[in-house]
Order: sequence, then C-alpha cells, then structure tokens
Amino acid sequence: MQNVDAAGLGIGDDYPPRVMGVLNVSEESPYDPSVFDDPAEAAAYVDDELIDEGADIVDVGLESANKKFDVLSAQGELDRLDTAVETLESTSGDAVWSIETRYAEVAEAALDRGFDMVNDIAGFADPEMPEVCREYDVAVAKMASPPDIEKPGAVRATPWADRKSESWAEGADYVDQVYEALKQNGLTDKTIVDPAFGRWSDEQTIEDDRETFRRLREFRGLDRPTLVSINRKTFLRTLADRSTEGALPVSLAATSMAVERGAHVIRTHDVSETRDAALVGDAFARERGRSGGRGTDGGGDIAAAELDVTTPGEAARHFERAGVDADPAAAVGRVYAVSGLDAAAREALRSAAAATDCRFVAAGGEGFLWGSTGALADLATRTDVPRALARTLPGRRRGDR
Repeated sequence: MQNVDAAGLGIGDDYPPRVMGVLNVSEESPYDPSVFDDPAEAAAYVDDELIDEGADIVDVGLESANKKFDVLSAQGELDRLDTAVETLESTSGDAVWSIETRYAEVAEAALDRGFDMVNDIAGFADPEMPEVCREYDVAVAKMASPPDIEKPGAVRATPWADRKSESWAEGADYVDQVYEALKQNGLTDKTIVDPAFGRWSDEQTIEDDRETFRRLREFRGLDRPTLVSINRKTFLRTLADRSTEGALPVSLAATSMAVERGAHVIRTHDVSETRDAALVGDAFARERGRSGGRGTDGGGDIAAAELDVTTPGEAARHFERAGVDADPAAAVGRVYAVSGLDAAAREALRSAAAATDCRFVAAGGEGFLWGSTGALADLATRTDVPRALARTLPGRRRGDR
C-alpha cells in the first residue's frame, strides 16, 4: 500500500486512521450545524468542534453536492472562496485544510491561498485536476464519479456504451463500475480513493452502497489509501430504522468496520465519536506482515507485504493492477467443520479432497476440510461429495465472498 503525505500528515497503512471533519460555507447545505457564512463563527466551529475534537483534516465545502440542487459554476465557487480562506486564517488549531470542489481552477485558487489538499467530488471529471494536484504536489481525495462534472458520484446515472471495458456495460456489477470510475484520468502519487457512498443519483440503490461496503477491501487493489464518507448515510440508517438525527450509533459501528477493512480516512460531522470508533477498528484490524532488505544476490532492495485479502475478488484486484495472469480463487483459502459423516463417507470425502488439492482430516465424528477457494469450488462439483456439504462450498465467481 502506497502511503500519502498530505502536508506532513501521513495517510496509509503505516499511520493511524485519520478523521476528516466537515465545514460548509454553502448556504444550501442540509446539515445546519456545519454551515457558516461568517468567517469568525466558522473559525470558532473549526477550532472547538472539529480540531479540538480530533479532526486531522478540515474539509471545506463551497457548495452542496446534493443532486436536488443546481450545480454551482466554478465562478460561483470562487465567489465563496474568500469566506473559506478567511476562516482558515482565523483558526488557531493545527490541521490539514482540504478544499472540496470539482473544478481544477477552484482547486488551484484555493491551493494558492493556503489550502493543503483537494477533495475532488467529481473524480477527475475535470481532466486538468490531476495535473494541478501534481504541480502543487498535494494529496487529493478522488471520489468515484462518471466523466461528467455535473454528476458527482452518480456512477449508475450515466450510459457507458462508449466504454470498451466490460465493467461499464449496462447492468454490469456496480462495484466494478465504481472501481473503474476511480481509475478514469488516472491516479496521482498522492491520490486517496473514495468509493462514493450515498444516493448520488436516483438509480443508485441502498443495496449498491451495502455491496460496496461489503467489498471495501477490493479498493486496496488500487494501491492508494481509501477515504469513506458514511456518516448517517441511508444504507446504514435503514438497517436500524433510524432517522438522520438518531443514526450516530450505526455510523460509529460502520466506522469501526470500515477501518478494520482498510479505510484510512473517515469523513464525518461527528468528529469526537468517529475518532473513537476509528481507533477501535484500527486496534482490531488484521495484522499484516511486512519486511524489507537487500537481496542476497547483490540486487536491489526486496520488500514483502502481506495483503489484506479475504476473497478471490480482492485478490483479483491486486493481480489486475500488476498485470499478473493468475487464478484469484487459488490465492484464498477457507476452513470448514464437517460432522455427521459415517466412516465410509469420511473416507470418500478424504479421497475427493486429495484429488482437488483440498485436505480433509477427521477424528471420530468431526472433521475439518480446507483448501483454496478454487479447489473447494472444484470439490463442490464432484458427485461423491455429500450434497449438503457441496451446497456450502464456494463457487467460481470472481467476487465470491
């Protein structure tokens, strides 16, 4: 995983999870507690409610990206930039300042006036955005979006008939579409990827968000840190039948899970509580071994890093990035406890397992079966395997969970 330096703030596997607090200078933004048009009041909010509560990054929104509002022009955003800059200059706390925009010219103006990083909600739909970020050598959060600057996050809302990748075909897997959207116009060395949770278009469903969350580890295949913005989102609220006001507990539960699954930055309005939830998720995340050193043959440095891979779909993302032609189902293993077999059935399963590169061991009435996902899928097709067992084994689907 490639770490990112955001104005001296390390983001990635080598660092603790980072919290991005939100400030809006957009009068139309729906979350009133974070909306200000007076720089002094905004600065007090940033110091007291964001930085003092544990925010590492302050993300300033110049307009609401809610699909029910008209899109603000670049000039419209620039007209609001003075308030954001005056707020930045009036705060006393220490944080990285991020400008949320879809326009390269707004990002450049903000960087010229003291901002440290960019949060591009249109995913480099403005093709000049990555070049601006490279020129200023700044971190940039890139949200998955279609190549349409007026439709941030609306991955499902745009026809992709002109795309050559099968991932863009009509009816294609939604997470595949999000993944491909994050690759449009490339990634800078300091890109942080954002899978775009939320109802960005009428076509996007609650289940789309839930499936993206289930498969969050797949985005590690882009070899960049991941940002998630899930605070009080509908796909979480509806699980517990909560209103926006009552959705903090489900947001915090999901925050811990997101960090455990590899998220590095959590964007939120509830900074203190989110910080604690992120630290809990980090404390119980999977340990991944890493090492490095000089090769014994006099060659260059050698580095080894264990990947956080639990499904073939996750393995496939890493293989694709490296251009490796390998079966991802062979890279992930599973273990099953099996009981209720008589002696003859146990022996038949042991032989069938050995024929498919799986292993089965038993003592008395209980046994254990293990193997790669691919080998277990092959085992499931054999007629000498009990049907009740075969139904529990994985298939050879790329994203099999």
